[in-house]
Amino acid sequence: MEMTSARQVAAVPYYAAQGEECTLFAQAHASRLPLLIKGPTGCGKTRLVEHMAARLGRPLITVSCHDDLSAADLVGRHLIGGGDTQWCDGPLARAVREGAICYLDEVVEARKDTTVVLHPLADDRRVLLIERTGEQLAAPPGFMLVISYNPGYQNLLKGLKPSTRQRFVALSLGYPTEAVERSIVQAESGCDAATAAALVKLAQALRRLTGHDLEETASTRLLVMAARLVVAGAPLGTACRAAIVDALTDDADTTAALAEVVDAVVGR
Repeated sequence: MEMTSARQVAAVPYYAAQGEECTLFAQAHASRLPLLIKGPTGCGKTRLVEHMAARLGRPLITVSCHDDLSAADLVGRHLIGGGDTQWCDGPLARAVREGAICYLDEVVEARKDTTVVLHPLADDRRVLLIERTGEQLAAPPGFMLVISYNPGYQNLLKGLKPSTRQRFVALSLGYPTEAVERSIVQAESGCDAATAAALVKLAQALRRLTGHDLEETASTRLLVMAARLVVAGAPLGTACRAAIVDALTDDADTTAALAEVVDAVVGR
C-alpha cells in the first residue's frame, strides 16, 4: 500500500486559482458534498486539495492509489500484535473518525472493490460501513471525500462507473493561462520573470505538438522542476532537456523532436 499522510496544515500552501475552483471546493465542503477533480498530470490537483484543506482548517489524509490498493487497505484490517488480534483503521476510517478531508489521488488506479466502500460516504448517508467489525461510522460535518483522476488515462477498464461519478460534484482543471502559469513557476521556483516566461512559452509550443507518441505533455510541475534547476545554476536549455524532454519520453526520435523545439524556443 502507498504511504498515506495525515496532518493539520499550519500554513496555507501556495495555489494560483485558474477560476472559481477554490470557491466551489469550499461550497462543496460546507454542503457536505464529495468532490471529484479531473485534470492532466501536474496541473495542480493535489496542490488545490492541500491549499483548501489548510484554508478550511481541516486535517488532510492523502492516499496515492495504485492497482493493488483494495477496500481493506482503505478501511482497515485486523492485525496481530502482542499475542492479540486488534483492529487497525485504514486511512479512510481514520479520516471519518477525525473529521478530516480524505483525498484519493488517481482513484481509478485502485481496485474496483474500493468504490463499493465509497458509495455510502458519497451520498446522503455519509457513513462508512466496516463489515469486519460491524461498525457504521457516521461522518462528522468536517469530513470531506475528494477523489481525482486524469481523464487522459481513462479507458474501458479504468474509468469511474456512472453510479460512482454521479455521487460527486465534479471540477475540471486544465493547465493555467499563460499569466497564471508564469506566476506559479516564479513562486514555486524562485526564478526570475524572464526564465518563467521562457519556460511557459516552451510549454505552449510543446502542448501544440501533434504526431508524437506522448502519453502526457509538458505540465506546470515539469516547468517548476526546470526552473529550480536554473536557479541552482543549470543553463536553461540543459534544464529543459533534463526536467522536461527526458521526463516525457524514452523514444529517441521523439526526444530529438522535442529537443529541437527546446533549442528553437529557449536555445541550447
